[in-house]
Order: sequence, then C-alpha cells, then structure tokens
Amino acid sequence: MARHMVGLGTVEALIFLLVTVLALTALARNLLIPYPILLVIGGLVISVVPGVPQVPLEPEWVFLVFLPPVLWSAAYFTSLRDFRNNLRPISLLAIGLVAATTAAVAVAARWLLPGIGWPAAIVLGAIVSPPDAAAATAVGRRLAIPRRVIVVLEGESLFNDATALVLYRAAVAAAVTGHFVLYDTLLQFVFSAAGGVAVGLVVGALTRKVLTVIPDTFTATLVTVLAPYAAWVAGERVHVSAVLACVVGGIYVRQYFSEAVAPATRIQSRAVWEVLVFLLNGVIFILIGLQLRALWAVIDAGQLVPLLVHGAVVSAVAIATRMIWVPLAVVLPRAVSPALRRRDPIPPAAAVFLLAWTGMRGIVSLAAALSLPLRTASGKPFPYREEIILLTFVVILVTLVVQGLSLAPILRRLRLPDDQSLAEEEYRARQAAADAALERLSELAGERWVVPAHASQLRTRYAQQRERASSVVPGAGDGTMQNAAAFRRLRHEALTAERRKLVELRDRGAISDEVLHRLEHELDVDAVRIGTGELPSL
Repeated sequence: MARHMVGLGTVEALIFLLVTVLALTALARNLLIPYPILLVIGGLVISVVPGVPQVPLEPEWVFLVFLPPVLWSAAYFTSLRDFRNNLRPISLLAIGLVAATTAAVAVAARWLLPGIGWPAAIVLGAIVSPPDAAAATAVGRRLAIPRRVIVVLEGESLFNDATALVLYRAAVAAAVTGHFVLYDTLLQFVFSAAGGVAVGLVVGALTRKVLTVIPDTFTATLVTVLAPYAAWVAGERVHVSAVLACVVGGIYVRQYFSEAVAPATRIQSRAVWEVLVFLLNGVIFILIGLQLRALWAVIDAGQLVPLLVHGAVVSAVAIATRMIWVPLAVVLPRAVSPALRRRDPIPPAAAVFLLAWTGMRGIVSLAAALSLPLRTASGKPFPYREEIILLTFVVILVTLVVQGLSLAPILRRLRLPDDQSLAEEEYRARQAAADAALERLSELAGERWVVPAHASQLRTRYAQQRERASSVVPGAGDGTMQNAAAFRRLRHEALTAERRKLVELRDRGAISDEVLHRLEHELDVDAVRIGTGELPSL
C-alpha cells in the first residue's frame, strides 16, 4: 500500500489503520455525522502527530485495489429502473457538468497561477471536476435525503469518472508532448465509453454464467469479489474505460443475481460485501487525511499559505459552477420541451438546491493528482505538479468536510417531506408476493406429496402476511406509517424474546451451540426482512 510503511511494518501499519477506522466510525455514529468526514479529519490529526509514520498514497493501489469493488458495489445497489428514469439529469451532470467544471477551474487556475499553461490548468480542472462515488454513497445514504436526489447523485458519481479521466488523460498528454487535438479527444471519449460498456457486459455475462454452475456458497461469494477486478483489468488491457466496465458489470450482475444463486449465497455475499466496502471506504478516507504530511514535505513553506488560499478559491469556483449548472439543467430542458414539463414537472426548489450543494470530491481526484508524471517528453518537470496536488487536496477537504458537515443542518432547515416511495413499493410487493404464494399453494393442493395440515398452516401464514401488508399500505388512512413502525417494533420484541430464550437454553446446556447458531440465523434473517436488523439483538 505504501512504500514508507517499512519502518512500522506493513502488517502493523495496516492493523493501525483498521483499528483507527473502527474507532473513528464508532465515534461518528455517536456524534451522528457521516463517518467519511470524521475519518478524513482523523487522518489529518494523525498525520501531524510526532512519531506517526508517513503513509503516502500509491495511485496504482487506489485504481487497482480500492476503486473496482467500490464502483461495482455502488452500481450493484443502483436501481436500473430509477437510473433509466433519471438518465437525462444524470447525463447532464456526468458529462455536461464535468466539462463545465473543468473549464471553469482551468480559467481560475490561469488567473491564480501566472505562468501555468492551458494543458496543466485543464488537468487540474479535470481532476477536481467529478464528485466521488464512495463519498456520495457513504454520506448521502446516512442522511434523510430524498430518494430521487440520491439516485441522481449516485448515478452521476458512477459515470462522471469516465468523462473526467478522458479529459485528464488528454490534458496530461498535451502537457507532456505539447500537442492537443480536440477531434482525437472526442473520438477517444466515444471509444473509451463504448468499449467500457462492452467489457462490463461481457464480464457481467461471464460472471452470471459462472455463478449458475457453482453450487458452493463460498466459491460463489469469491467469484462476486473477483468480478470487479476482472472487469477493471480487462478494461485497462484493451484501453477503454475501466470505470464504466465496473459500473456496467455491477448493474448487469444485479439484474440476474436473484435467479443465478441460492438464498444462502445471497445472504453470505451481502455480508461479505458490506464488510469489504466498509473497510475499503474507511481506509480510503483516512488515507486522504494522512496525505497532509507528505504534501507539506514537497511544498515550500512560503508557498503554503498562498496555495491554501488558491485552493479555497478553486473550491469556491467548483462549488459555484455546480450551483449554477444544476438549476439550469433542471429548468432549461423543461422550458424547451413542454411535453417534458408535463411529464416531469420541475422538482421543488429545496431538492434542486440540495442536489446542487452536494458534490463531495474524494479518492479518485487525489489518486489522479498523485498519478501525474514527474517530467514531460522534453525532460522538464511536469508544470505545477506539486501545486496541482495540493490544490486538489484542499478541494477534497472543502467539499467533503465543509459541504458534508453542512448537509444535516441544511436538511433540517429545508424541511423536505419524508420520501415514502420505497415504503409504498415494499408494502405492495409484500402483498403481491403473498398473493403469489397463496395461488401456488392452491395449485399444489391436489398433489399426492402435499400434507393438508402443512398446506393449511402455510395458507394461514400467507393470509396473515397479506393482511398485515394491506393494513399498512400508505393511503389506507392516517397514521399508516406509524402502524408499520409499531408492527416492526412488536415483531422485534418477539424476535428478541425468542433469541433470549435460545441463549438461556444454550447457557444451561439444554441445546448445543450448533442448534443455537442455526435457529439464531433464522431469527436474524427475519429481523433483516422486517427492517430491524441493525437494532441490538438482546
């Protein structure tokens, strides 16, 4: 992970990072703030503590080890339906806003840093233009942000890296060689995007095929972990967008995962992925903070304060560009197309403001900055390399920490209505699933192997399940959401009583630990199903 861990030892340094991540995450939960923000702040504090070893970030590790599973996981949990329904705003942000931010930051860099050429200025703009997928997912899902805003933010953050990296590579090539051709850049973008989509579909289809023929749960889970790395390496090998390969592959596999694997594999895979992504995100964000000491070492003391001021200005330009672009992207298409305005009215101003304000940068920006070549083709140092890295670091801190910390109070001030769309869909799905089960039981009533008492018991159970679902469907009357919460609480209390009894039986030797684990697993599945899986078990 880092060349300079040798003094402490690679294993010891990794353990230190993981323990720090766990401690800061626990503290963040108690403080009710998104954990990525506290991890970055914690990394900053640790980096200036005397005696703590320097842990420089290796860009190749970020792009190869960290980014593929984070992108794949974020894409896996992306609703394809919601993505299609919001393709227009996502495209306007992932392509249009990235280009606009790159241009605006480049102009600001030319003004702030006399002597910097357009290629190096565009490099800076491309680096800080894309909000980060890990930051958007980790911060957004822990706050009461309306679902459509979350969908657009996550869709944007999944696809904007492809646009930004094409601009970044074209600008770096221009800075290194002194040549830039707009037509070649546009052609490269189209080829890179189309090729990335193709690679993602191929890897996704192969993953699906492999999963259908593997009966072993552990092996199937390992396949899901290796798939994003296969997509990334394949994309890099054929020189297309590895980002899009991971994103498309993750979306594709999710569409067929329910039919490809057994329930036990799905439960285990989800548990493994939740831990994996949590650890990767945690290490990523704390590594961002730990880069402070390394950056100080390459910047002259006299330049530090001016560059911090310049970083604040660049951050303001990036934020202002988004604040201007998002309302225009919302209003102008509807002004041009009355049909669109009727089909999809302008969202509330509060939701538009929230979408415009939420644009946290993260690990991709820092890794791209650190990946800048040291020298140009002529042998000269890459222009303004150290300055670009420090400015990128400041932008990440401002957008992630300042904007991230401001989201909760902003949400309280905006007083957006609760988004119950997912709850409505859940209740209707439960009712439809119970109807399907009852219909199937009726079809099997005449089979010789069916025991009538068993069939009667199951019909009673599914009828009760249908009744519970229909009784809490939103729209059935006032207080229906409170009824749903009350039912979950009652069911949680019943499950807790069962669990306590099982533990008591185990403690006095009436049942073995094996029986306890088997029955407790069934209770845990029920708790997850009703939405109380994160509440204390006893």
